[in-house]
Amino acid sequence: MTRTLAVVSAGLRLPSSTRMLADRLADAARHELAQLGAQVDVSVIEVRDHAHDLVNHLLAGYPSPQLGAVLDTVARADGLIAVTPTFTASYSSLFKLFFDSLDDTALADKPVLIAATGGTGRHSLVLEHALRPMFTYLHAAVVPTAVFAAPEDWGGGDAEGSLVSRIARAARELAREVDRRDAPTIDDPYDDPTPFDRLLRGE
Repeated sequence: MTRTLAVVSAGLRLPSSTRMLADRLADAARHELAQLGAQVDVSVIEVRDHAHDLVNHLLAGYPSPQLGAVLDTVARADGLIAVTPTFTASYSSLFKLFFDSLDDTALADKPVLIAATGGTGRHSLVLEHALRPMFTYLHAAVVPTAVFAAPEDWGGGDAEGSLVSRIARAARELAREVDRRDAPTIDDPYDDPTPFDRLLRGE
């Protein structure tokens, strides 16, 4: 069986620690799903690449074809990894704008792994005070282990070893949730269109 993972990275620069964490989580989740017998397709979405389209969507009320395809990728994915930098003790505004652009039901019951990066480990509470409540509100199935990476976590030694173990645990939880769920079904509004004569009659 082929499983799909969408990885949303909201870093503002390339390279960024946010993208680096997103890639590590994606690799770990792919490995865990392979251990469960699944083939895995991973789609990485750099939110910064769609910043203008997101603002235009907010103003106009509908997405561009490119943004629409990206939002559809997230909606159709079997699982989601969402990673944001920490700004003012919360997720970035660009990260929030991306998820504000999704359909209200796009994440319902979808397994989600949340993660964040920040300039200091003191910001790690962003995971429980901001990200988890937002995804819970969207009815996502957020896995228990969330991952935060501060600059010291990339320095090697015990700190990086702790990050590696958190990544592995979170990826294992995500893989198990994805594995036990059926693939999401997305209703296509064009599957059963209203006949034109009925539209003319106002039915």
